[in-house]
This record gives sequence, structure tokens and C-alpha cells, in this order.
Amino acid sequence: MTQASSLSIAPETFAQWLEDGAELAVVDIRAPRDIQYYGSPLFGKNVPEDVLLEQIGLYVPRKVVRTVLVDGGDGSAEGFARILQGQGWTGTVALEGGFPGWVEGPHAHLSFDIPGKDFTLAVRDERGTPAFTVQQLAQAREKGEDVIVIDTRTVPEFTRDHVPGAVNIPGAELLLHVSDVVPSASTHIVVSCAGLPRAILGAQTLIDAGVANRVSYLEDGTAAWRRAGWELETGATRVYGPTTEAGRAFGRDHAARFETKTRFPQIDLATARAWAQDKTRTTYLLDVRTPEEYAAEHLDGTLSAEGGQLLGLSSRTIATRGARLVLVDDEDGVRAATVAHWLSRRNFEIAILHHAFARADTAAEAVA
Repeated sequence: MTQASSLSIAPETFAQWLEDGAELAVVDIRAPRDIQYYGSPLFGKNVPEDVLLEQIGLYVPRKVVRTVLVDGGDGSAEGFARILQGQGWTGTVALEGGFPGWVEGPHAHLSFDIPGKDFTLAVRDERGTPAFTVQQLAQAREKGEDVIVIDTRTVPEFTRDHVPGAVNIPGAELLLHVSDVVPSASTHIVVSCAGLPRAILGAQTLIDAGVANRVSYLEDGTAAWRRAGWELETGATRVYGPTTEAGRAFGRDHAARFETKTRFPQIDLATARAWAQDKTRTTYLLDVRTPEEYAAEHLDGTLSAEGGQLLGLSSRTIATRGARLVLVDDEDGVRAATVAHWLSRRNFEIAILHHAFARADTAAEAVA
């Protein structure tokens, strides 16, 4: 079955696009309240209707790229496709039937991105990432064992609730700060998040980087703690502090141990700008530092893409499959190396741009 009109495509056509390997953008235009990423069909980039016309160029920089708008079944995507085509976005179409039609059809097993949980479970199974249950953690603490919990979610997520006593270090920041918060090389590091994805990637990041400590991920994180009937802690109780020179040196040394490091060319700003203007290939310039650092200083034309959020579910930021990624970081490049280590497994072409940003204290609060 072929395209039904110049404004929409049938699910059969979309299924073919999902499997042909060419550049393709999928934009979920529903309101954020209607999206649950761990169970969301397609796992496309969410750009809600109320900001779609304003922000589409940030996430789909090349107007000719096939871009599929997917709505909640109300038909609004076709109206936006008409507007965007009129504004030069010639590759933009709506998916007939939206999400309801897709999930009820024969192609619902296909998705735009690998779900974060599926991706990280595959990493766990391949690498044998060690698990630690909440019951084991409680027993270790009762026995006075040398154990520390590191929560790799964002600061706002950590502030909402976390395993009592945990220290917050978002995923891409781990190698820069872990040596400053872990008492010794004999300390057992248990990496936590709300469930599995970022805990597994955080733990395996430390293992792959050759950190000397015993490292495990906390099985089901805060969800398991709550199921056990125990109360979670709230507030920014123990958040990573300012980056120290020792922490930077530790991060550089251990990031250099990633097996994939030599696969990612380091380019200069002129090259990055030229790639971004390439009419034949989509390139994203992604600043993987913290949002606070980005707000204080950033390069024009870059998107703020906090590294820890890119690790497990890249499509929350990257709307175009097959795009080239330039990961922008400070001169140490530790976060870019960490992100590249994992995004390379999602078949992106990756380059790294180091820039001499002013160093700023980006910590929300020093570790208590």
C-alpha cells in the first residue's frame, strides 16, 4: 500500500521506512502527559503540538528529511504536516491513524528507537553486569560493610526521591566525580536509578573504564526499595560537588580506557559548522555537559543534551535516524567519551569536539 495523500502515509509505508535504513525522523506530537517512554510505541522524539512549529528545526534540521508526525489519533498531525510543508518542510507527513492505529495494526512490533530498557538489558546480558538487590544492600549496611549507593539520575529526579544515603552523580558525570565521593578502592559501589536502564549503564561504565572498585547495579532501584515497604529519602541530600583537579585527572585516565575511544575522531569547530550546513546529511551538534553549564556558556547552533539522558534513550533528543553526531564537551572530554562509548552501540556516526569553556561550579550542592 502506498502513500494515501501528500500529507499522510499509511502504516504499511511507514513500516517500510522504519526498516530501509535511510535517514528518517519520527516526531511524537502528543502532550508529554500522554507519554510513558518505557511503554511508548515507536520511541520517537516528543515535540508537542504547542511548540512543534517553533522547535521542529532544532530536531529536524534538514527540511527534506522524511519526517513522520504521529498524533494521538485525533488527526491533528495532518494539519501540522500541511503547515510545515507550506513552510518548506517538504519531507513532512502524518501517520494515518496516529498511535492508536499503529498499535492495533500488524507492524506494532517495529519501533523507531531501541527502547532504553531493552538496550540496557542487552548490555547486562552481554557483559554480565553484576546485580545487587535492595535486601542485599540493607543487609550489607546492617553489617557495616563498606558500600556506597550512587544514583545516576538527574538532580531533579534524585531530589524527588532516592534510596536513603545515596549520592547523586548523573550518568555522564560519573567518571569526573566518582573518585571524590567514594571513600576508597575497597568500597563496593552500587549504582541506582528509578528502575534498571541508567543503573546498568552507570555500573557498566565504571567497569568498562577499569575502576578498581567492586561495582554492581541496584536491581530495580527505587522501585524495588518501595516494593520492599521501605521509605525513600527526598531532597537534594547528597549531590555531587564541584569538579576537582584530581577528579578530572581520574576521569581522563579512565575514559581513555574505553575500547571504542579510537573510533571517534576529534574535530575542530570549523569542521563541525561545515557538517551542520551539509545539505546531504543530517548532523546534530550536541552539548553533553550539564544544563547549568550550557546555560552559562555554549556554542551557537548546539543543543543541550545532558549526557546521562542520551545514554539509554537517545531518541528523546535525536529525532533523525542515521544522523551524524558531534558531541561537544569541555577540554577534558570525559563526558563525550562516556556518551560515545554507549551511543556507538546504537549505530550512530560520532565525532567529538573539545572546546575551552570557562570552568564553572555546576554542582547543585556539595556532598554531605
